[in-house]
Amino acid sequence: MIDLPQPLQQVDRVFVQSRGRTWIYFGGCDYFRLASHPAVMKAAHEAIDRFGLNVAASRRTSGNHAVYSRLEAALKQFFGAPSAVLTSNGYSTAIVVAQALAGEVTHLLLDEHAHGCLVDAGDVFRCKVVRFAHRNVDDLKRKLRGLGGKTRVLVATDGMFSATGALAPLPEYLKALPAAGRLWIDDAHGAGALGRTGKGTWEAMTGTGPFHADDRVLMTLTLSKSFGCYGGAVLGPQALSDAIRLRSRLFTGNTPLPPPFAAASLKAVEVLRKTPGLRAKLMANVALLRSSLRSLGWPVEDSMSPVLAVTPSNETTAPAIQKRMRRAGILPPFMRYPGGHDSGFFRIALSCEHSREQIKSLVAAVGPCPSAA
Repeated sequence: MIDLPQPLQQVDRVFVQSRGRTWIYFGGCDYFRLASHPAVMKAAHEAIDRFGLNVAASRRTSGNHAVYSRLEAALKQFFGAPSAVLTSNGYSTAIVVAQALAGEVTHLLLDEHAHGCLVDAGDVFRCKVVRFAHRNVDDLKRKLRGLGGKTRVLVATDGMFSATGALAPLPEYLKALPAAGRLWIDDAHGAGALGRTGKGTWEAMTGTGPFHADDRVLMTLTLSKSFGCYGGAVLGPQALSDAIRLRSRLFTGNTPLPPPFAAASLKAVEVLRKTPGLRAKLMANVALLRSSLRSLGWPVEDSMSPVLAVTPSNETTAPAIQKRMRRAGILPPFMRYPGGHDSGFFRIALSCEHSREQIKSLVAAVGPCPSAA
């Protein structure tokens, strides 16, 4: 029997209850705490009253509710994308893309730490899958050269990696592509959080949205992270959206996300678009945490990712940090997860709602890096 972690119950914007105690919470992916934002919750409640819980049919039959097209239009505007297609959840976006493009791709080149949804999609493409070293442009170029000519490659990677917060070198990947190649950014964690206007990892690196760069870019995202709701979306050329609606069995046969979630997501997109101060607060918290940990000798990248991994240098470091965190009232975010260190690591996720005092308390609990002493 495989046991799950202890249940957590959110009790405030930055607190959870577990084992009968209230803790400061530095986990999860709700970077703006929109899952409990009053306006977002109000939109969900009103949609329940107006629309009920479920359309009980696929969008290709009688389940194409008007709120879905409104949300797709809002996502197109937010990300500057040519088109958008909703899916029932973020994980399913990868399968939808693979079903739509199966037969059009000869090779899928996949970051070795790519999220499981991209790995699973590789089985659907019916093409050769080639793994390249994590965030390694040179290795990607070597793998591309080894494929020879007359290939239609698709390079797939997370934008911001969920375990560590590391960012993929997306512009360099696009430059390395052959003329017939495409770049697939699964930006589940970067979308909404990163970049001046929240367009994601590409904007954080270049200052522009990914769809201003090249029409060979496609992007998948979830509405359950920065937007605090539920559902997924595929963004890219209109031809991709048409292929999904025509060829994806998952899109054709799957019941879409419930209308209350779509209505809540629509409001969350509006909140993030009209309230840039939320992102400014998040970035200020990120800068404080990263600079504070660097000053204690931890090897922290100079990045604006709200997620970072603190990896204990030896077997005694982790228990000592956990003990100090518990003493400070912080639920230790220690885990073992694909993409992180095998022996476990502290995955720290910030939100715009964390206070400077809470972040300083976290840094004090982490303490100096032993290997830097």
